[in-house]
Amino acid sequence: MSGEYADPTDPDTPLSFYVKDGKLIEESERRVPTELKAVSATEFAFPDSKMTLHFTLDGSGHGQTVAFSSEPDTVFKRTGKPVHHLFHDYQRTEAMIPMRDGVKLHVVILKPADIGGALPFLIQRTPYGCDGTERASFFGGRPELARDGYIYVCGDIRGRYKSEGEFVMSRPLADHKDPKAIDESTDTYDTVAWLLTNVTGNNGRAGFVGTSYPGFLAMMAGIDPHPAVKAISPQAPMIDVWMGDDFFHNGAFRQGYGYDYVYEMETNKEHADVDYGKDKDGKPRDGFDYFLERGSFQEDVKKSGSKLLPTWKLFLDHPAYDSEWSSRGVEHVLNKVEVPTLSVGGYYDQEDMYGPQIEYQKLEPHDARHENYLVLGPWRHGSWSSSSRHLGNVQYGEPIGKEFRSQIEAKFFAHYLKDAPGDDKAGFDLENTASFQTGSNTWKRYAHFPPKESQITSLHLVGDGKLSWSDAPAPAKSSYVSDPADPVPYRHRPIQPTYGEGSEWYTWLTEDQRFVTDRKDVAVWRLPVLKKDMILTGEVVADIFASTTGTDNDMVVKLIDQYPDDDTVTDPKMRGYQLMINEEIFRGRYLVGFDKPTPLRAGSVYEYKYSLHDVDHVFKAGHTVQVEVQSSWFPLYDRNPQTFVPNIMTAKPANYKPATITIYSDPEHDSTLQVPLINACDQIDCF
Repeated sequence: MSGEYADPTDPDTPLSFYVKDGKLIEESERRVPTELKAVSATEFAFPDSKMTLHFTLDGSGHGQTVAFSSEPDTVFKRTGKPVHHLFHDYQRTEAMIPMRDGVKLHVVILKPADIGGALPFLIQRTPYGCDGTERASFFGGRPELARDGYIYVCGDIRGRYKSEGEFVMSRPLADHKDPKAIDESTDTYDTVAWLLTNVTGNNGRAGFVGTSYPGFLAMMAGIDPHPAVKAISPQAPMIDVWMGDDFFHNGAFRQGYGYDYVYEMETNKEHADVDYGKDKDGKPRDGFDYFLERGSFQEDVKKSGSKLLPTWKLFLDHPAYDSEWSSRGVEHVLNKVEVPTLSVGGYYDQEDMYGPQIEYQKLEPHDARHENYLVLGPWRHGSWSSSSRHLGNVQYGEPIGKEFRSQIEAKFFAHYLKDAPGDDKAGFDLENTASFQTGSNTWKRYAHFPPKESQITSLHLVGDGKLSWSDAPAPAKSSYVSDPADPVPYRHRPIQPTYGEGSEWYTWLTEDQRFVTDRKDVAVWRLPVLKKDMILTGEVVADIFASTTGTDNDMVVKLIDQYPDDDTVTDPKMRGYQLMINEEIFRGRYLVGFDKPTPLRAGSVYEYKYSLHDVDHVFKAGHTVQVEVQSSWFPLYDRNPQTFVPNIMTAKPANYKPATITIYSDPEHDSTLQVPLINACDQIDCF
């Protein structure tokens, strides 16, 4: 059985098997050596688990393939001799650290016993629980950093798992001039101060890393930081959960996610599972029907069977961007690069695409020491932790997550936490921004993002469903009826609970959009088929002029790369594929101001100008550039009644009415997408 075995579809984290003391041992880059128990001549079991490994043999009796009982269709093929990896001997301890107000917070400390000399701290603070933190989990989650050797600390934040105190979702920043005030920044400061004094063998330096909520907490370590904090990497951080992260986007409420996530987080101190129940046939209920039948979010809460959870109450009482939300907006205090900051984000992040981009953007003007760094890639939420070569159906040809972790992340922390001042033994060479450009599938390095070569260019939505680089030759309109009783689904149905079994939440942004393109409530514009590659690098901005027969509405704009039907180069399943490149929503009631919900005048034309966020993409020759506009995206976002009500969260069934939405293209109302062109693409060259 001895040998290295790899999954041909994801070959970059192979498994190794070898014999030690008469026992078969399994390990990989991420999996610490584990002794297996023989069940039969070709089947072996993991300790304390029902999962088994089944080998097939070649004609000479040697291992040929191996598969896990939990995933029998994923077959690892033998590729050569076993490979041994370095695994440090991390010793685990726990502590309760007192904060300045007397509340004690729980931490798990992993300290390598086999490394001499002083080591820096690498710290992650989290609401998701640290009890499972051990040698195996550290190597499993962050193999490069675990192998480099740090004193790794995982800390439960206030009110979660084993920590004392009250949990507050995205806790607002306190006034740090008040010595008694507490927030995540002060808790971080107090944690570092205690570790420096009470954990021996440290070198006096600390770094923070985290993804999603822990990414927000990593950013807190860079606000009024402890002097020992020398590097932070907020990855997919929740920087503003109303403006563009988890719960709202430009005022539109993420109904399914807001319901599910808050239920999971606030039902108890640990974790609660969401269940949509069963349909009449006894099958799991489709989330689309579940939320459609309930109506408003107020009805979701009433019928949940749960007490009114704190953040649900926040949604109900504060639907607009008032001080309750702006006090949670971290970007409002990002006016100095206090410590070297490596922001990491995914172009296909279904939860926190906004956070890392706005964080970098706010810090960049204040980066006098050139210590504000950005990495973007075609990742879903946190998938840079994976070594996969694909996301959903989209293939990238190389393990971009592994490349980021080894070439950028590991070197970043080694440089700022281990190198002597003025040295760069770590070899950290990122000047400013690294982006994995989709379409060309190549890493790009930029001195600034967007690069100076990027030229904002108007792509006009003209008549007959056409896109044009020049003004509309004649005034044109495009209309559709948006009916709240039949909203546009955001992903293929059935829709499972966000983090439930079989959920396709993780990769929905890469779904083929052909499942909605032909709907009558989706307006579509296209360029002619490209004759040469077209490169966009930077921010895409929608600038749409529209009217409604109602008094409120939502505007959803999607930029799509349509693959050719007869493409002979890419994977056959990508033929004719409509891949979203970027996309965003805007709620019409907030055109005057996000803190001032205002009814629209029926029939009046309004300008919807807002960001679709950053892109770094090559539309290849033979592909088609497509723009879609719609007014619902359910149940990702709650349905707009299209009749103005003071609080959509409490809308009544009678408020939900169909409305006709009209998009305009004329000299006074020039609907466009402002795209960041790198290369000229005029009518003669491109089409």
